[in-house]
Amino acid sequence: MKTDLQLKHDVEAELEWEPAVTASNIGVEVKDGVVTLAGHLASLREKIAAEQAAQRVGGVRALVVELDVRLPGDDMRTDEDIAHIARSVLNWTAGLSEDAVQVQVEHGHVVLKGAVDSAWQSQAAARAVAQLRGVAGVVNHIEVRHAVAPDKISKDILEAMRRHADREARHIQVTVNEGTVRLSGKVHSFAERAVARGAAWAAPGVRAVVDDLSVE
Repeated sequence: MKTDLQLKHDVEAELEWEPAVTASNIGVEVKDGVVTLAGHLASLREKIAAEQAAQRVGGVRALVVELDVRLPGDDMRTDEDIAHIARSVLNWTAGLSEDAVQVQVEHGHVVLKGAVDSAWQSQAAARAVAQLRGVAGVVNHIEVRHAVAPDKISKDILEAMRRHADREARHIQVTVNEGTVRLSGKVHSFAERAVARGAAWAAPGVRAVVDDLSVE
């Protein structure tokens, strides 16, 4: 088991390794396996990359993100410009029908609304907008309208988990209530946790995922 000092070193090294992140702008603190990232970053894309980098490190029990996005002057855009670009990007995103998602922008923060047939479409829309220059934050309020029986959702998720990581699937419980999936149990790393969440989001009929998994 890693000490907090070893874990701090590994997280800092992973941030240095991640090309989308300026590691010198991020402070890392670790206590009892809980990692806290703090600092000011130049884009939402960099913030997401930093979170993902920390989660890749083995031994991270939980992640606290205290990263602020402060856009440089060259990246500042009007809300009207962001809304126009976001609308165009969503229209060009594969898997999304035209006008399925509505865009609202205030002070660089984008709110996505609308209805799609599956959760992965909702996630694809949020990822596409998060990559845009000038976007300081994304709130995803897109609804999933396709209804699937709870037992089928649970079965599909567990089968997907077994394809990806059979050992972890045995220790994960999946419950479904009105399209909301709750994952509980234990996994050995954030990477395994990400596999479980990915499998849950990809299942047809999933509207939301509640992650109650603990990392040993």
